[in-house]
Amino acid sequence: MDSAASYLTGQASEGIYGQVLGLITGLVEAVDWLYDRWYLLALAVAIPWGVGELVVRHLAGRAYAERMALELTPARHFDPGFEEIFRRGVQLSRASTSLPWWAPRRSKTVQIRLRADGSAPLRYRVEGPAGGERLLSISPFGPNVTVVRARPIVDKPRDHVVRAEFILRGKLTSPLREVPLEPDPLQPLVDAVSDLRAELGDLAEIRLDIQRAPKWALRARRLQLMSAARRQERRETQRAARWVRQDATGIEDSLTWNLQSLITGKDGSAGRRLVMPPVPRRVDPAEALGKLAEDDHLVRIQLLVMCASNIEGRAEARLAQLQAAFDVFGGRSRWAMRGWRLGPWRLGADRWPTRRSWERRWQLGQCQPPRANWVRLEELTGLLKPPTVHCRLPLLAGDLPSFEFGNPELLLQGIHRGPDGRKRLVATYTAETLFECGVGKAGGGKTERALAQALGVAHAGGGLMFIDPHRDSWPRAATFLAHDRLMQRIALIDLNASGPSPMLSSWNPIAMHHGQAPHDVVEAVTDAFASILGWDDAAAPRALTILTSCLAVLVAVNQAACQAGRREDQATLFHVRSLISDPGFRGAALAAVADLLDEETRAWWRAVFPTFPPDAFGVVLNPLARLAANPVTRAFLGQPVGVYNSRAAMDNGLIVWVCPAGNGPTDRLLTALIARDLLRAVRSRRDTPEEQRRPFRLYFDELITLTGAAPETIASMFEDFRKFRVTVHGMTQLLGRLPAPVRMSLTQNAFTLASTAGSKTAIAPITAEWGDKPSADEVAVLDRFEHYMSFTVGGRRVGPVRITGPHLDEVFADYARPGKVGALERAARVTAGAAPLDELTATAAAQQGRVADFLAQRAPAATADVRLSKHTEGYQ
Repeated sequence: MDSAASYLTGQASEGIYGQVLGLITGLVEAVDWLYDRWYLLALAVAIPWGVGELVVRHLAGRAYAERMALELTPARHFDPGFEEIFRRGVQLSRASTSLPWWAPRRSKTVQIRLRADGSAPLRYRVEGPAGGERLLSISPFGPNVTVVRARPIVDKPRDHVVRAEFILRGKLTSPLREVPLEPDPLQPLVDAVSDLRAELGDLAEIRLDIQRAPKWALRARRLQLMSAARRQERRETQRAARWVRQDATGIEDSLTWNLQSLITGKDGSAGRRLVMPPVPRRVDPAEALGKLAEDDHLVRIQLLVMCASNIEGRAEARLAQLQAAFDVFGGRSRWAMRGWRLGPWRLGADRWPTRRSWERRWQLGQCQPPRANWVRLEELTGLLKPPTVHCRLPLLAGDLPSFEFGNPELLLQGIHRGPDGRKRLVATYTAETLFECGVGKAGGGKTERALAQALGVAHAGGGLMFIDPHRDSWPRAATFLAHDRLMQRIALIDLNASGPSPMLSSWNPIAMHHGQAPHDVVEAVTDAFASILGWDDAAAPRALTILTSCLAVLVAVNQAACQAGRREDQATLFHVRSLISDPGFRGAALAAVADLLDEETRAWWRAVFPTFPPDAFGVVLNPLARLAANPVTRAFLGQPVGVYNSRAAMDNGLIVWVCPAGNGPTDRLLTALIARDLLRAVRSRRDTPEEQRRPFRLYFDELITLTGAAPETIASMFEDFRKFRVTVHGMTQLLGRLPAPVRMSLTQNAFTLASTAGSKTAIAPITAEWGDKPSADEVAVLDRFEHYMSFTVGGRRVGPVRITGPHLDEVFADYARPGKVGALERAARVTAGAAPLDELTATAAAQQGRVADFLAQRAPAATADVRLSKHTEGYQ
């Protein structure tokens, strides 16, 4: 029985052994067969994978067709806090999943596009699923960021294109560097594209795809990290144990140990110390996993960059600049370009085999990030928002156009030096540069910049008036205006009367041969006197009444003279004294124009005027006496038919230079008359359709002097003139010294604000308008001809930016005609109707008799009284 059992057991063992051997042999033969037919195995793997990839790509393409884009435009004062930016990141992360269930994971992404193409310093767009539009449109930034639906961008092909993909290098679990919000984290990227030149085809674009982290991938990554951490800990423990044993053995074999054994008589080998190897410590998950320890707000990202240009080398240089900009975010973890460098060649997104994958992801918005690109939303705060107020944006050609000589649509502003050191003349659009204000110390370059602008307007065919109380601007500009095509349009009203035979123009503020409305003329002259003398209805009602009534009569006299075809018999301002103090002249005048005066005015002269005591007229007669005592103002204002006509200058596009003699009381009164006449003339353009009103520019040098003569008038100009296509450029050393109405109107309506160097106190009102960026300290130390300026272009404010004021000898060097300055002076005086001072003085003296003769012929009943004063001057 035992033998039989052993036999059966042996047979069974041999059967099992044979089966195992047969199975192994079959496997070996199968492997050998597959080895010989490896392509079948490859096909079995490749076909399902390929079919699956085609299906995924098809579904991803369908999902991409349903994407939408939003463009975010921040306000100038946009200054978000960390919490607002973090909430925006949460919105982006949530919106990335707003796709149908069938959409593959690579399509579930929200893309941030930072683009610089010359149209803006850095355009900020967000693209994502159409289902997340509402979530993306409602921004936590509030009204400080404008969110609009963006149109697709179509780029023209460039000759040179470079591509790159950035991945996170360094310790996987370490975060990127925490970059503060001030200055703006986007500043390095903005600086990298600041010298972009659109005319050369330069283009730079950064695309950051944000995708919610899949749970299974996160768990797998955590298991991998924990396993690696445990292996590392075991290796460290084993290494430490080896060093402990080596140290113990070294001590026991040392000379000191053996000497101690001999001295004590003890056998050291018998008491060998027991060495306890170190125990592996427990791996802390928070320490091992780092930023991957928590699920909240953990995302995967894909960062693609493309740079292009039509000039070889510029795209590569731009990519290098952007790579350096991303280094700002680096810490223990940093951004690095994916690929390898072999000598002068770089194997990356521009080379096979990764180029096709890069282009597919770029064109279809698919997100397939590298395994290392795990970040928390806090690490991306610098990229989750548009540029803030703390970002210094470059000035591009699209922000401020380049000046073109002879182009009437552009207004020269100065010279801008770009980040690459290139200089260009910059300009604003004439149609929207309505009021300008320049502030700064004397000699800082305010007048030089205004002159350059005026020369540009003149050579482009525009009309202007430059009022300079000191006359320094005329000889400076004359060299560049001495062109034959300009001479016939230039008029010089110079009241300085310098030289042995001074030539002087003339003006009759109450003349009626230009067809003005009588009440407008009376109001303009009365207001001029009232503004400079401080008259108002409360302080000097009688003076206002007397002057208004006198001017009403004299304007009626001039109206009658013009109707009779006798313009040379018109009265002047100086006849106010005759009307008040000469009964014969007064009676003749009232009788001659009785039909042109209303009943109320005639009744006032009959009933009220005789009741005034003689000393009541002094307040009116004194300023007229001062004007008459000055031979220049007497000759200038004493002509019946003055040549100066501000309305005609505007309508005909003339270039008029007005140079008052100074800033004394008489000069201020004359300046007030000129200013008020300008206001009347501009407002009279309401009789012309708006599209037919010819643009005209006014330049006021030394606003302190001018506004001291007519503060309310100048303020009204800054408030009203835009309606009549007349613009104003004002210059002053101290904004604080301007009257409050002028200062408020100027800063409220100025489309261009400029400041050169000066004291901080003087500059502070301008820098306050800019939010103290730049500060008064920065502006105060500017070099000569350097300005900080803010502009209005395309309805939005540009700047403040640093601009170098144009120097005439450099910018207009080709227009200099020093040899023709004499001819220009003569032509300008002829256009202004200038005559010798002695001749004008004689005409003014004889005008009393001419007016008296005219009145006598028009009112025979008053002939006797008129003849008594016919041959007298009448200025008692």
